[in-house]
Amino acid sequence: MGSVPDEGAPVRGRVVFAKPGRMRWTYESPEPSLVVSDGETLWIYDPTAKEVQVLPVDAGFLSGTSIQFLLGEGEILESFSVDAKSCLGEEVSLRLQPKESSTYEWLELRVDAASGAILATTVVDLFGNRTDVEFEKVQRNSDPSDALFRFEPAEDDRILTLPSVP
Repeated sequence: MGSVPDEGAPVRGRVVFAKPGRMRWTYESPEPSLVVSDGETLWIYDPTAKEVQVLPVDAGFLSGTSIQFLLGEGEILESFSVDAKSCLGEEVSLRLQPKESSTYEWLELRVDAASGAILATTVVDLFGNRTDVEFEKVQRNSDPSDALFRFEPAEDDRILTLPSVP
């Protein structure tokens, strides 16, 4: 998706989630890009390169635990060992260690103690790379349109159809 931003450079954008398995990540800066899933297909669009990667969303693409939660299934205590890192004030911080092989080492959730709403996530992959996501201006239960979770490439976009990962 374009060039890699400087390490530590914040990536800003918007995200919409809907069960089962639907999401739309619209990255605005430092470079625009789009990631869309309707629960069956994932589109990754780089408008600068005018290129879209298309791949199936299935258990081979995402780790088993991740796909369960993306598709609106799964039980957190069945899939993870959960440790409370902190329970101070209005926030709770939980470290989630996957019980089965995964594409990441661990997850951390920062949660509002009163509502249970996720305020931020951290994912550390198997190479030690860390991705922090903070959620701001969250709107819940907005019933987004199904069209939001589809992507139609333009005629001059290059389309790369990728196979399912075994």
